[in-house]
Amino acid sequence: MPLISIRNITKKYHTFASDWDRFVEAITNGRIRRRHEHWILKGVSLEAEPGESIGIIGYNGAGKSTLLKIVLGVSTPDSGTVAIDGRVAGLLELGVGFHPEFTGRENATISCQLLGLDPAEIPPLVEEIKRFSELEDYFDEPMRTYSTGMQMRLAFSASTAVRPEILVVDEALAVGDAYFQHKSMARIRRFREAGTTLFLVSHDPTAIKNLCDRALILEEGVVIRDGRPDEVLDYYQAMVNRRKKDEEIRQFSNDGVVVTRSGDARMEISAIQILDMDGKPGRVFKTGETARIRQTITCNDPGVRPNVGIMIRDRLGNHIYGTNTHLKKVAIDDRFEVGTRFHVDFDVELRLGAGSYNVSVAVVDDALHSSHLDWIDQAVVFQVMPDGVPDYAGLTPLPARLSYGRGPGIETGTEPVAAGEQLGADRVEAGD
Repeated sequence: MPLISIRNITKKYHTFASDWDRFVEAITNGRIRRRHEHWILKGVSLEAEPGESIGIIGYNGAGKSTLLKIVLGVSTPDSGTVAIDGRVAGLLELGVGFHPEFTGRENATISCQLLGLDPAEIPPLVEEIKRFSELEDYFDEPMRTYSTGMQMRLAFSASTAVRPEILVVDEALAVGDAYFQHKSMARIRRFREAGTTLFLVSHDPTAIKNLCDRALILEEGVVIRDGRPDEVLDYYQAMVNRRKKDEEIRQFSNDGVVVTRSGDARMEISAIQILDMDGKPGRVFKTGETARIRQTITCNDPGVRPNVGIMIRDRLGNHIYGTNTHLKKVAIDDRFEVGTRFHVDFDVELRLGAGSYNVSVAVVDDALHSSHLDWIDQAVVFQVMPDGVPDYAGLTPLPARLSYGRGPGIETGTEPVAAGEQLGADRVEAGD
């Protein structure tokens, strides 16, 4: 049974051009209408199962925050139904519900009381909020003295002090230092593993790929894409890149991988190949081998100066390596005739761990970097195999040296070596 069931909800807001228009409508009891209606959500439907994690993306004003407020119950739809089975916790606008003159401790206590907890449960929970937020002495200072990052620490710590059935987060984790962001993400992952349903609005594609099972795009209050995070994010990236009305976004399947293509086709990628250094096609490489990624491009507009690039991602969609002819200072400034074909090779040493990787390719106008000519996400997939028995763990075999030494105090362990002190004369080294 779905934990959340949203059926065909709509939401609109009213604005007035002036206070006089508002006054006229008020004194005529609405008989003379001067308001302007702005539809924020238009027939949105979705369901979420227990433990499911959903990422919501879209342009500013698309209706993302309004949808989350309806899930939280702080706003109601104009039509449609919302059924929620479970306790909901939310982190929307920072500091909402907190009093600036109250201390962090007092605000945390009020937050726990609003959860309906037994009074005996609250003091230890407040101490846990203090510990997790790491506000130290500031925990007993008024919130008006807090920085934005400190407010986020307190808000997140208080909102997640008790694991909810449903957790709603609206971009708030983008505030604050990287350390606390990682700490917050770790708590969200633990909640997910325990069965919490997550709604996450974020412009960080890595967060959505790592935390969400599913993603959807809201555009002008309508869900236009709903599916796997990598496919939806590729489509959204194409939307962001689109600048001209005649650019088209297309998605199709290639060897079981959903490929997203966009651009105005003034330069068109007509072929993509992965070759070994002997020029033979290959899809499987050993760690450390060099792969040649070749793009063959057809000119449809002689006035364009192309900038050609690649991006390698892992199976989770994380960016591993990307570059282009502009960054490499390789100018392609020949004036091509219509129909001319040329190719660009990227020779990449694959210092990668074993796994599956994909390559996205693109050609843009070097004079107008925002103008995408042809962009293909997940254009080709290749595999990396270990060369022998790997002596490392992780994503990439970084060059590393290992040292082992014996000296005074090392054998007994009674005299720790100070930082920067040499280990002794007897030393064995190994590494790359």
